[in-house]
Amino acid sequence: MKTIKSVYKIGNGPSSSHTVGPYNAAQVFKSRYPDADAFRVTLFGSLAFTGEGHGTQKAIKSAIPGAVVVFDREKGNLPHPNTMLFEAFKGSTLLGSNYIYSVGGGSIRIENEESDDEKEVYPQKYFSEILKICHDRSLNLAQFIGRMEGPSLYGYLQTVWEAMKDSIHRGLNAEGILPGGLGVAKKAKILFEKRCYNESADVTMNRIIAAYAYAVSEENADEHIVVTAPTCGSCGVLPSVMYYMHSERGFPEDEILDALAVAGMIGNVIRTNASISGAECGCQAEIGSACSMTAAALASLYGLNIDQIEYAAEIAMEHNLGLTCDPVNGLVQIPCIERNAVAAMRAISSVNLSRFLFSTRKISFDEVVATMYRTGKDMDEKYRETSHGGLAQIYYAN
Repeated sequence: MKTIKSVYKIGNGPSSSHTVGPYNAAQVFKSRYPDADAFRVTLFGSLAFTGEGHGTQKAIKSAIPGAVVVFDREKGNLPHPNTMLFEAFKGSTLLGSNYIYSVGGGSIRIENEESDDEKEVYPQKYFSEILKICHDRSLNLAQFIGRMEGPSLYGYLQTVWEAMKDSIHRGLNAEGILPGGLGVAKKAKILFEKRCYNESADVTMNRIIAAYAYAVSEENADEHIVVTAPTCGSCGVLPSVMYYMHSERGFPEDEILDALAVAGMIGNVIRTNASISGAECGCQAEIGSACSMTAAALASLYGLNIDQIEYAAEIAMEHNLGLTCDPVNGLVQIPCIERNAVAAMRAISSVNLSRFLFSTRKISFDEVVATMYRTGKDMDEKYRETSHGGLAQIYYAN
């Protein structure tokens, strides 16, 4: 497996697959043809259907000013739902071309090439292998990750944590209407400031965590800087719970960084053995993965053992199975923003169950990840980020 650093990428929203990945791909391709005077980028699949709403064209042109971007909504049998064809020209002469795939979380894969931008760190592929090593060597998960990644990891996680906090602070102070034409108002500030009469402690916790999740997700929808966790569309889940535990429950930052490392490992296992791309496997691959990462992080923060951490992550993923990706108008707003808040609360419930019931579990984390991937592949294409089905279709029908 790659370094867990690659699970967390800092960049502009609203979509890691549709903005961060294409931007990175454009930068790489442009650097290969310094003598080119023109570039053409053809978008296929999910990028063609929802790229306009997600800002793909804008992201590519920010990396390659003047590039011609074409939306091909006809070509089928694609190697990946997020396929791009980059072409470089000198006058009328084609200098070269590459098919590049945006595979989720801002990561890219170039056809017929081995990626060298993400370092291989772990010989293990499955969580069961990591579980055995931790048991055999009496290590907790954070200790195992630290030994494998080396001292540079925590400096990177500190940068990630600062970016997460910044997105919450900005979002809590933002007001107005999100771009894109749906007229969606920013709600994080309202959620954070309005208290119900006789509000219980549990309601207060849920409201504040939801406000944090809305804050980050609205920053993402407004195309501001966020952290993929593991994607832009699901970027509000993990920061909301971690920031609440730090600011309201007093967990110190060094423990938060350990929890982020654990979350990163869960995301790493998912993307290695399945997918974190909504275009490939539906929103279960994005929100489901984020919920699973957050449950594992919180379980780690509470000092639960590795079996309890695994069960928390498994519960969180299992109960997001089949979740569709059907963004209205191709925008990461409805249902995406609200979904981040709901997933944050579900992650907390998953930890509460795992604390007491882990010894009775029947399904492993590896099994639920494999199930998610098969479910995503079986899912009708219109429920995988094309805006051709589900909520996106019903909204316009009404």
